[in-house]
Amino acid sequence: MTITDVTSSLTAPTEFLDYESDAVQTFIDDVIDDRSADRRENAVKLYYAVRDTVHYEVYGADLSREGLKASRTATAKSGFCLHKSALFAAAVRALGIPSKLVYGDVRNHLASPRLIEHIGGDVFFHGLTQIHLDGRWVKATPVFNKVLCKLYGMQALEFDGRTDSLYHPHGSGAPMEFLKDHGAFDDLPYEFVMASMRTAHPRFLDGAGTGTVSGGSLALEADVPAASSPTPNS
Repeated sequence: MTITDVTSSLTAPTEFLDYESDAVQTFIDDVIDDRSADRRENAVKLYYAVRDTVHYEVYGADLSREGLKASRTATAKSGFCLHKSALFAAAVRALGIPSKLVYGDVRNHLASPRLIEHIGGDVFFHGLTQIHLDGRWVKATPVFNKVLCKLYGMQALEFDGRTDSLYHPHGSGAPMEFLKDHGAFDDLPYEFVMASMRTAHPRFLDGAGTGTVSGGSLALEADVPAASSPTPNS
């Protein structure tokens, strides 16, 4: 099987990367003027749209099968890494750009003491996107929006479509630390994702186990002392 065969199979809609939905199509139309324009330029535009127009929030997030679909995130305009990476993967596929979802365990700076308590430590199960541009795969992390990064003393993570966008710069100079790579997937592996969340962060899930705990706001918790110490990412 050629690389063309492999990548072409990764432009199709899936259960979670449901870009044929009205919600995802509208999200794209609000960002892209010309879908036939340079792929890399359009991918970069979509990256920043997902990063900055979809509010990053870890509390009260829907982790049901419906809640993790790209169409739901495009409508809700809120979510964390699991939601935002799926939306970006779906949006670029709609433009004929192959994509995968990548998962790993990371340590990072953007978290409050309250969130750390729910997480159960400073390591978080994390999701990002891998896309195929100009003959090679590059990783992109359209997760923490610019305003939230400013609140936590971090620089927003940029993406140029040519190099991996992975290591979040921090005011102290310490980047995001990747501890374990769980691999790349053609669609959101729901059972694996939920099993990983239940194992790694049982106190972070709500009573039904299909969402995260509510009653918090990561933005409002940004001024809590110790929020700048090495903490988990999502």
